[in-house]
Amino acid sequence: ATVSVLYWTYRRNMLTAGSSFSSSIGRPASGLVGGVGMAGMGDDNRRQKVAVLGAAGGIGQTLSLFLKVHLPAGSILSLYDIAHVHGVAADISHVDTQVDVQWYQGVRGSSEELEKAVSGADVVVIVAGVPRKPGMTRDDLFNVNAGIIRDLTETVAKVAPGCLLCIGTNPVNSCIPIAAEVLKAWKCYDKNKLLGVTLLDNMRACAFVNEIVQPNMVIKEVPVIGGHSATTIVPLFSLTTVGGKLSEGDMAKLRERTQNAGTEVVQAKAGKGSATLSMGAATAYFVVACVEALLGQRKPAVCAMVDTDGSSKAPYMAWPVQLGTNGIESRLSIGKLSQQEMNCLNEAIPILVKDAEKGYSWFHNQKPSASARL
Repeated sequence: ATVSVLYWTYRRNMLTAGSSFSSSIGRPASGLVGGVGMAGMGDDNRRQKVAVLGAAGGIGQTLSLFLKVHLPAGSILSLYDIAHVHGVAADISHVDTQVDVQWYQGVRGSSEELEKAVSGADVVVIVAGVPRKPGMTRDDLFNVNAGIIRDLTETVAKVAPGCLLCIGTNPVNSCIPIAAEVLKAWKCYDKNKLLGVTLLDNMRACAFVNEIVQPNMVIKEVPVIGGHSATTIVPLFSLTTVGGKLSEGDMAKLRERTQNAGTEVVQAKAGKGSATLSMGAATAYFVVACVEALLGQRKPAVCAMVDTDGSSKAPYMAWPVQLGTNGIESRLSIGKLSQQEMNCLNEAIPILVKDAEKGYSWFHNQKPSASARL
């Protein structure tokens, strides 16, 4: 499928793309009318189970709260972590929506609770891992988070091999290849059911350009391709409705800010945290879009780190895809990039190749998985 320009819209309750879905704009994704407490009872065919792994962390708590509010009525929200998850579940369960909250706390030396959390899940989202600290790059996170992704993905492969697996743990550029190798080892890899969550880059690009153009206009969509680290992040401002009104210099500044936005937050929090709130919100919007697609309610287009299916030298990269009832329905084409954007993409691809190779190398040089530790 091709589109001349992708419309990336994330609103309070939904993600949508393209004029064919314009009638859905403003429709609450989860059946909420007027906000919290107004969800109707869900039909059996709407009952979805979403498992959040890492639910007690900074991202996981925000994500879980948003999902409690915005998942379709009748959904099951399964929360897992190795500590403090009971308190998170108790807290968000007081939000009055028709979403059933369950919690499972891991015990060292056993994967039993993790298996219960994941069993029967339609969507599993992994946000577990150590956060960024001042002076750290996403690569600094690699060794610890790579092991977490391997172990959790192995349990997903064992217990819920057909689920839609969404990964937001950094470094996403390398974690997605690791997860793919785990799934391949378990003979359940489906290139259309593994997605890296990069939507925060789209949200940031949109927020930053609106700081410039408002109040005269409001930009609701900014596609972002490439990866989820520094110069691999390639926002396509030229494809927005403001593209012809911004100078190359303006777009370059916006692109640089989008690429360094994570560091901006880490520095602003003075070592006390990273971009947990915005990432939690972005991941929630992404997951709700996945759930609505699986239910056949609509076919949203999202940017995600996906298997390029041989269309690029980079085996995985952030790219626009259309979701359907079985995961990714199609990988979409985009309009003509500006020369600056093309240069940035050409610069990003070798880095993405290297990041993927780093993930492959780590996986194939490790001892057999130790998922039982979780």
